[in-house]
Amino acid sequence: MLHANLTTLHVVSLILELFAEHPEQLDSLLAGSGIQARDLASADSRITRTQELQVCANALALRADLGLVLGQRLHVSSYGLLGYAALSSATFGDAWRLLLQYPALLGTYFKLDLSVEGELAWVSASEYRHAPALEQFNVEMCLASLRLIGSELLGQSLTLAAAQFSYARPAYAEHYAASFACALQFGAARNAFAFPAEWLQRRLPLADPVTCQEVLARCRKQNTEFTTRQAWLQRVRAELANHLAEPPGLGALAQQMHCSPRTLRRHLQELGTQYQELLDELRFERAKTLLGQQDWSICRIAEELGFSESASFRHAFQRWSGVAPSRFRT
Repeated sequence: MLHANLTTLHVVSLILELFAEHPEQLDSLLAGSGIQARDLASADSRITRTQELQVCANALALRADLGLVLGQRLHVSSYGLLGYAALSSATFGDAWRLLLQYPALLGTYFKLDLSVEGELAWVSASEYRHAPALEQFNVEMCLASLRLIGSELLGQSLTLAAAQFSYARPAYAEHYAASFACALQFGAARNAFAFPAEWLQRRLPLADPVTCQEVLARCRKQNTEFTTRQAWLQRVRAELANHLAEPPGLGALAQQMHCSPRTLRRHLQELGTQYQELLDELRFERAKTLLGQQDWSICRIAEELGFSESASFRHAFQRWSGVAPSRFRT
């Protein structure tokens, strides 16, 4: 299952819009993410999944039903070319199969499946492997968005027959009705919703075979470029992660990647990042892990991450997270 390591600021921007009436909360929403207010003005900015999840965790502390609310705002157009290819597909079933064919472009945290069981078609989200505390939030956001997409594809409300969730019934369960106006089962074996399987044969109101094929061809190209770049970026990250105590400079890293420093810099820029940003991100992730282990002193962590002085590490961590290492640890 391929998951995107880099993503746009779309979800982060939606969160900030949601809390726009409270501008004093901006710093707390972005705290620990490494995202600066100036980054929000650039349409080309890319962030890591770790950064996105940090902002989500910050916002979730302020609003428990955040996943449902965001899912109701993630329209089919939020998924770019893939969304428009689905809109122009011939049938409802064709659109679903197309969406699930390109998980990297869909940018999901899950393995998504469409299965027919008797008279019902089930859309399920499984194999979540990210921040455990955010699994319920991500399930709610993912399935609420997929249900919204289904309605927008049909041009009418997608009436659900049932919805199942693997976690306990939340205190705000009444808010589920906005996305899942059907029989709800909590503590189930899966996270999924169902609709009549016969709907898979319905012709979509915006079906256009010429447009669909043109957009689909661009999706295939985009998917190939995206997955190739992600694989290359993973190699860069692995090289840096394996040498955090003595990180290679840009020139040495370029040599390990069998390219020139200029080419390495250009490729990173195309992916919306830079050498120092990658190094800082990896150090930040490792620092948070080590700070959770009480037998690691601040001095030892600084040395492990390649800082010559503890003060330099403290200053860097304050910049990354907005708090001092000692405060983060407590």
